[in-house]
Amino acid sequence: MTATTTTPPQTETLDKAGLRRVLATLCLTEITSWGILYYAFPVLSVAISRESGWSPSVIVAAFSISQLVAAVVGIPVGRLLDAGGPRTVMTAGSVLAVPALLVVAWSPNLPVFYAGWALAGVAMGAVLYPPAFAALTRWYGADYVKALMILTLAAGLASTVFAPLAAALVERYDWRATYVVLAAILAAVTIPGHFLGLRGRWPDPPRHPGTSAVDHRDASRSRTFAALVIALSLAAFAAFAAVFNLVPLLIEQGFSPGLAALTLGLGGAGQVLGRIGYLPIAAHTGPRGRTVAIIAATAATTALLGVVDGVTALVSVAIGAGLVRGVFTLVQATAITDRWGATHYGRLNGLMSAPIVIVMALAPWAGTALSSWTGSYARTYLVLGGIALLAAVFAAASVPRRTT
Repeated sequence: MTATTTTPPQTETLDKAGLRRVLATLCLTEITSWGILYYAFPVLSVAISRESGWSPSVIVAAFSISQLVAAVVGIPVGRLLDAGGPRTVMTAGSVLAVPALLVVAWSPNLPVFYAGWALAGVAMGAVLYPPAFAALTRWYGADYVKALMILTLAAGLASTVFAPLAAALVERYDWRATYVVLAAILAAVTIPGHFLGLRGRWPDPPRHPGTSAVDHRDASRSRTFAALVIALSLAAFAAFAAVFNLVPLLIEQGFSPGLAALTLGLGGAGQVLGRIGYLPIAAHTGPRGRTVAIIAATAATTALLGVVDGVTALVSVAIGAGLVRGVFTLVQATAITDRWGATHYGRLNGLMSAPIVIVMALAPWAGTALSSWTGSYARTYLVLGGIALLAAVFAAASVPRRTT
């Protein structure tokens, strides 16, 4: 009988300097990618409509299509990430994003404009949060939660940096020239960043204690996975419909446009603070407990925005809602690893993220439609709170028994 030996999987392929390089790279490239591909659009959409003559709804629909494309692309991107790591995928996405933005900038008509945003959606699927989360989850091993927290804190600055920049550029030039300048910035920062900064052998997946190590096909077809996807999708729908319609709600309640915009910004600051608080929450709760609690808090803060009145109360609840959204981002980022480990993180996260991205794309329009159906934004927030509460019910069934 021949004795056999087994070699434990190699889970660490970068030293501390290499890990810092990867994290710093992704912080810089996520700020830039989110800022240019996502947050510049709301700033420029008014100028696009004014200068092109295309209606605002038609322009927003083009951007929504990019989000739907990103959701679909995220599924095969997840498989590529599991197999070979993020360097090639994210570099290719950065390369593709540049001509996509140039097509948008130089589009002579709506079909070309839509084609540019569809191409940008492919790029988004390869460079935004899901591939970055996969990279840090695999490379950082047991310290992945801290790395994800730092990344999301940094990426939270994307709108802070690029919304004012886009506004300044479009005021001096026009929206087409602005997108050309932004495409040049994107190329200069993210292409060399991903190619040079994401070097290193892709490690074997670490084993996370308390998770169910199952085949990715079994996991994705399980009732637990379905419950998780439904819970996070409903919660994301409620949260994003609420944030995109907050200014109209506050104006309906008597706020000036300036004060409403300031309140929205304070909610964003609360989101950053919420991410800082995720580590102690994760240390003292299990996957089921924190998922249910955070989604229930989403339901409560959303419904309260439809109930309370007065400047102080509404501003306070808006900040609280931002805190909850900040924690929710990390609940979503760690959901797969908490339940099934990191072995198939890329493909499972791609499958989970696709419907979430789709509902996020539909949420702004749906929130406005609900306000017409209910007769007021206040009643809309009560409906959204009810949707989030239903999400919390599904969240209770979103953890495999072995991980409870």
